[in-house]
Amino acid sequence: MIQVADLYKSFDGFMALNGLNISVPQGAVYGLVGPNGAGKSTVIRHLAGIYRQDSGTVTIGGEPVYENPAVKERLAYIPDDIFYFGGATIRDMMRFYAAMYPRFDAERFEKLAAAFPLRPEQSMRRLSKGMQKQAAFWLTLSCCPEVIVLDEPVDGLDPVMRRQVWSLLLQDVAERGTTVLVSSHNLRELEDVCDHVGIMNGGKMLLERPLSEMQENTVKIQLALPEGQALPEGLEILHSTQTGRLRQLILRGRAEELTERLQEAQPYFMDVLPLSLEEIFIYELGGAEHEIKDIVL
Repeated sequence: MIQVADLYKSFDGFMALNGLNISVPQGAVYGLVGPNGAGKSTVIRHLAGIYRQDSGTVTIGGEPVYENPAVKERLAYIPDDIFYFGGATIRDMMRFYAAMYPRFDAERFEKLAAAFPLRPEQSMRRLSKGMQKQAAFWLTLSCCPEVIVLDEPVDGLDPVMRRQVWSLLLQDVAERGTTVLVSSHNLRELEDVCDHVGIMNGGKMLLERPLSEMQENTVKIQLALPEGQALPEGLEILHSTQTGRLRQLILRGRAEELTERLQEAQPYFMDVLPLSLEEIFIYELGGAEHEIKDIVL
């Protein structure tokens, strides 16, 4: 559904995107993650048709996005900072969205009112940031888009409303086949909703896989080895720490194969631990370089 191929974009000599490739299947919830400055917002603005690429292609459903109204009619974008006309009410913005999106469903707009503690007559300018986000989701879901692109979508929402918004989005994914691409620093939340994940750094894609496959192919193992015993050769170790005889390893590979290999070292003790998306993110980016550092003040 969404394809980004060999995408390059620079600003005043700074290479923001450096041959980026992204592939998002139809009906997927795709989490785009990376450190600050990785290029996430830049690629999202390409997907929304705001930026024109220096080279490469950005397509949705096989059609280029930039200056293509036919694609943009099927695409909805919620940025971190919500746009609205000065003095406009939620209903005024509803009329604007209805004029821009042929599939806008006024009946759905009225039904979705029950999900948000807002009134259509409220001024957008007088709403808090969290309430503006609620209004943006209300309007976006009423557009019935095929693709939704989200940049820090639930920032500013309380826990109950976050759950409400994700529930509505996932319902559209299940019932309408909507494709969702979301960029967020809340990796714990993405882990609950995404089925595909792409990890960016330095304008490139480091790793892009289904989340389940990513978790199956990165393993955390604790073990204690006899004194002087070395680890088997050929292991792809992303990170290693040791306290006394207890070692903790982050390894690339499948748990069954790795534990079988590590048995060669005759460990006194060995345990496989679950690995979170946040841990995968840290160790794929280089482990210790991205861990929290103890600073003596």
